[in-house]
Amino acid sequence: MNTLKTAFFLTLLTLLFLVVGGLLGGRQGMMMAIILALAVNLGSYWFSDKIVLAMFRARPVTEAEAPELFGAVRHLAQLSNIPCPKVYIIPSEAPNAFATGRSPKHAAVAATEGILKILNQDELIGVMAHELSHVRNQDILIGTITAAIAGAIYMLIDMARWSFMFGGGNRDDRERGGGALNVAAFLVISILAPLIAMLIQMAVSRSREYQADESGARLCRKPLALASALEKIHAVSVRRPLEGANPATAHLFIINPFSAQGMTRLFSTHPPVEKRVEILHQLARQL
Repeated sequence: MNTLKTAFFLTLLTLLFLVVGGLLGGRQGMMMAIILALAVNLGSYWFSDKIVLAMFRARPVTEAEAPELFGAVRHLAQLSNIPCPKVYIIPSEAPNAFATGRSPKHAAVAATEGILKILNQDELIGVMAHELSHVRNQDILIGTITAAIAGAIYMLIDMARWSFMFGGGNRDDRERGGGALNVAAFLVISILAPLIAMLIQMAVSRSREYQADESGARLCRKPLALASALEKIHAVSVRRPLEGANPATAHLFIINPFSAQGMTRLFSTHPPVEKRVEILHQLARQL
């Protein structure tokens, strides 16, 4: 099922990528988009985990450096019957965590310095169980690929924006009087393409988060600890968004790294924390 989801969303984002390239640059733009799409697809499969970790300046740690974090990850990996992922720490006071990699054999989990300061051991185990569930469910690949292609779409729009600002379209378009039409098309694409990419990220992330909450809580047998951790992380994240976070990578984290309030919650890549906590409390009663 996850393989089909990966293929579906990868194809959808790639088609969007090609459409944007064609509308902005015609045949030449389409060719450039094809080349860039191939590069992004291959790069996101083989190197997306390294790219995401580098974006947040994550550094690998040993058990001696972070015994509680490393010990929790190793124990949960044994319970999940998967190889122990590499463990990273992000130098940020904003509490958060994510898992990345193309498979359980090539996985990594990262936690911020801030999350290690505000959670107790049971809560930390709950968070790592959530992340290990992403690894065990083999849905970390779709998250990293989605992040890479969504980021490429945003980059393509930015490139086109600068092109229009300084070039205003190509000579043929200006001679045919199509400059105004191109500008109008560009404005529509600038709005719709990132919106569609964001909706795809939302579709990917929300179902994955509910699933990882449940399977993580069952794995560690601590649903109330995970619920408490989500509430703590959310409370601090509202006041202290994660440095360096961007819309392309927001769905990777256990809690939205932005301060999603009001109308912005409708377009959040994560389901409401209150709903996630409610479901975990229901699960605790069942267990």
